[in-house]
Amino acid sequence: MDIILIVLGFILCIVGIVGSVLPILPGPPISWLGLLLLYFVDGMKWNYWLLGATFFIAILIFILDYIIPAAGTKKYGGSKAGAIGTTVGLIVGIFIPIPLGFLIGPFVGAFIGEFIFNKSSSKIALRAAFGSFMGFLASTFMKLFVAIIYLGLFIYLCIEHQEILF
Repeated sequence: MDIILIVLGFILCIVGIVGSVLPILPGPPISWLGLLLLYFVDGMKWNYWLLGATFFIAILIFILDYIIPAAGTKKYGGSKAGAIGTTVGLIVGIFIPIPLGFLIGPFVGAFIGEFIFNKSSSKIALRAAFGSFMGFLASTFMKLFVAIIYLGLFIYLCIEHQEILF
């Protein structure tokens, strides 16, 4: 049973990294669940401070993930249509078989959202799309950074407690 918990925890940490880039999955909370599973292994001492701090960070990042792209859009003169366009563009960009489609999609989506739904000039729509894209990049980088840290922490804990785990 312990091996299953360790493997499942590792898989959750990897899925958390993938979820940091995909808008469908909440990356850091999933990675945190991987850390939590590790503590259910027999003989592993619970570190409530570590679990509490990483849980707080995962929830904070989860909340900021919704605030940062919208703030970036508004800072550069965008609207809700630009923020929605960013998300739709990301989802479409994932399935378009061009390299880095998940990066181009949010920008194009925000531009289309601003240009069509708000009847903005192309200059205003381009500026709002840039702000939305920058907010998306900042949010994605933040989630990815935390999820990678959680994976590193998972691996570190496995190595540190290898005599208990294996």
